[in-house]
Amino acid sequence: MSITLSHLSKRFGAFSALDNINLDIPEGELVALLGPSGCGKTTLLRIIAGLEQADQGDVFLRGDKVTDKPVKNRHISFVFQNYALFRHMTVFDNVAFGLRVKPYKDRPGEAIIRKNVHDLLNLVQLDWVHDRFPDQLSGGQRQRIALARALAVEPSVLLLDEPFGALDASVRKDLRLWLRHLHHELNVTTIFVTHDQEEAMEVASQIVVLNHGKIEQKGTPSEIYDHPSNDFVSRFIGQTNVFHLEKDDGAWLKSAGIALDDARGITAHVRPHNIAVVKQSDRASSPVFLKDWQHLGATIRLELGREGINGSAKTIFAEMPNEQFRQLELAKGDKVSLFIKHAHWFN
Repeated sequence: MSITLSHLSKRFGAFSALDNINLDIPEGELVALLGPSGCGKTTLLRIIAGLEQADQGDVFLRGDKVTDKPVKNRHISFVFQNYALFRHMTVFDNVAFGLRVKPYKDRPGEAIIRKNVHDLLNLVQLDWVHDRFPDQLSGGQRQRIALARALAVEPSVLLLDEPFGALDASVRKDLRLWLRHLHHELNVTTIFVTHDQEEAMEVASQIVVLNHGKIEQKGTPSEIYDHPSNDFVSRFIGQTNVFHLEKDDGAWLKSAGIALDDARGITAHVRPHNIAVVKQSDRASSPVFLKDWQHLGATIRLELGREGINGSAKTIFAEMPNEQFRQLELAKGDKVSLFIKHAHWFN
C-alpha cells in the first residue's frame, strides 16, 4: 500500500515536532526514518498509524484520505520498541491474538488460525518455541514474535519503532539481515524508525533523513551517502572531515590537491576513504603526521594530526585497506602527505 503525507505539522506546546512534512512512499518499499533524537521520527510514525493526530495536513493510504480514520480502520500493524507482548500468553496465543479478536464476521475458524500462526512462526524460524511464554525467550526471539504477531492480521502497512534498539550489537546485526530478507519475501510496505545510521543503510531501500521536524533528504542509501544534499546530512551520515575555506584550511587544501579556483562552496566535506595517504621521508616538510590508528577489520582508520597556521591542532581521519596499511609500514609520528580524491562542497 502506498503512503502519501501532505503538509503534516505537529506541535507539542512551543515545540515543533513536525514542520510541513511532504512524503511519498511507494507500495512495497522498506523505508527508514533516520535522524537524531527529538527530530520527529516517532511522531511521524504515530501519525501514520493513527495513534497521534496532526495539527494540520493529511495522510493518504493508496490514495484514500485516512487523516480522520481511527487506528482499527487503517489496516496498519505497529511494533513498539518494548515489543508489548502479553506475558501471560504463550508465543502461539500472542501471535493468534489479532486474529481471535477480529469481528465475528471477519474472524477465521480456529483451524485456519492454527495453520496461519504455525506458518508465521515457521517464517520467523520460531515455531519450536510456540508453547513458551515471552519471559522464557531471548530479546531477539521476542522481537521476532512481535513481528509475527503484527503480520498475522495481514496488514497493508507495517510500522516499526526502533525495532532493534533494546538488543545487543550482534543480535541487532543478525536481525537486520533477517528483516530485509523477510521484507523481500512478504513485500509489505514497511517503515521503521531508527537513529542508527548503519542500521538504516544496511536494511532500508529508501532512507528519509529528518532534523528538527523537517525532511533534509530522501533517497537510496547510496544516494544519501554519496550525494548528501546539505551540510547536516553529510555530517550525520557516516564520518566526514570538514575543512573551512575561510579559515587556515584553504592553504592546506591547495597543498593537498584541491585548487581554490575549483571550490564550489565555503566548506569542503571529505569522507575518510577519499583521502589518500603517502608516507614521507624524515626530511619532508609535511605538517601532517600519524597520531594513531584503529583496526576495523578489513579497514584501518588513521587519525592524522596537523598543526594549523595559527598554532591550533586539527585532527583528520583517513581510511585504507588493511593490506595497504601494512605495505606503508607507518608508525606513530611518521610524516605523511595527503591527497583528496573527492569532496562535497557546501555554503
